[in-house]
Amino acid sequence: MREDKKYQTPTVLSIAGFDGSGGAGIQADTKTISSLGCYAMNVLTALPVQNTQGVRNIFEIPTEAVKEQLDCLFDDIYPDSIKIGMVHSSELVEIIANHLKDYRGSIVFDPVMVSTSGHRLIKDETIQAIKELLFPIASIITPNLDEVSVLVGKEISDVKAMEEVSEQILGLGCESALLKGGHLDSDILTSILIQQGKPAQYFESKRVDTKNTHGSGCTLSSAIASFLARGFNLTQATEKGLSYVNSAILGSKDLVLGKGNGPLNHFF
Repeated sequence: MREDKKYQTPTVLSIAGFDGSGGAGIQADTKTISSLGCYAMNVLTALPVQNTQGVRNIFEIPTEAVKEQLDCLFDDIYPDSIKIGMVHSSELVEIIANHLKDYRGSIVFDPVMVSTSGHRLIKDETIQAIKELLFPIASIITPNLDEVSVLVGKEISDVKAMEEVSEQILGLGCESALLKGGHLDSDILTSILIQQGKPAQYFESKRVDTKNTHGSGCTLSSAIASFLARGFNLTQATEKGLSYVNSAILGSKDLVLGKGNGPLNHFF
C-alpha cells in the first residue's frame, strides 16, 4: 500500500468584495487562485448586490468583522501572497493597512473604483486614504484606464497618455504599477508595467471580440498574486497573469450567460 506523503501548497489571500453572480470579486479570485494551483482564502470587505448587468446596491461589512477575519486567518494560515480588491471606505483602508504593515510577502492591490459596466464603486474620501496607506505597502497596483484617470485627475484613453502619467502614478507612493490597457479603443491592447528605477515594460495582446469580460480585473490581480506565491518574479508573474486572463476571455468568448457582461472561463 502506498504511504501518503504530506505536502504544502502556495496560499493566496483575497481581501475583496462579493459577487453573487460569480464572475467577479472573491468568487473570481477563488476560481483563479484554485485554477493556478494555489490554496485560496477570503476576507470579505463588502456585499455588493450585482449581476452581469451592473451593481444595484452595496452593503457594508462591519469594520470589526473585517479585522476579526484577518486576525483569525493569520492565526492559522499565513498567506504567501495577498490580493486586495474592493476597499470602499477609509475605515477599512486603515484596518487593512494596519494589519498588513509587517506582512512578509507580496501584495497585489487592484484599486477597484469603477466596475466593468461603468458603475462607481468607491467613496471619494477613500481615495486619499488608499494613496497614503495601501499604495506604500503594495508590491504592485493594477489600475485600469478608468482608475488611472481617477488617480491622476484627468482622462487617460491611449497608450501615449498612459506613458505620460507613469511617473505621476509612481509618485503616488507605489513600488510598481501595471497600467492595464483593456479599455483601449484599439485592436491591440497594451498594458505597461512600471517599476521604481526600472524601464517600463510593455505587454500586448489582441482584443477578443466578446462582451464577456466581467471580473477581468479581479482575475488578473489574483492571477498575478498566485504566480508570485508560486515563486515567479514580478515581471514573470505579470506576463503570466495577463496571458491567463487573455486565455480565460477567449475561453468564454461565445458563452451566453446573463444579460450583460458575461464572466470569464477560469477553467479554460
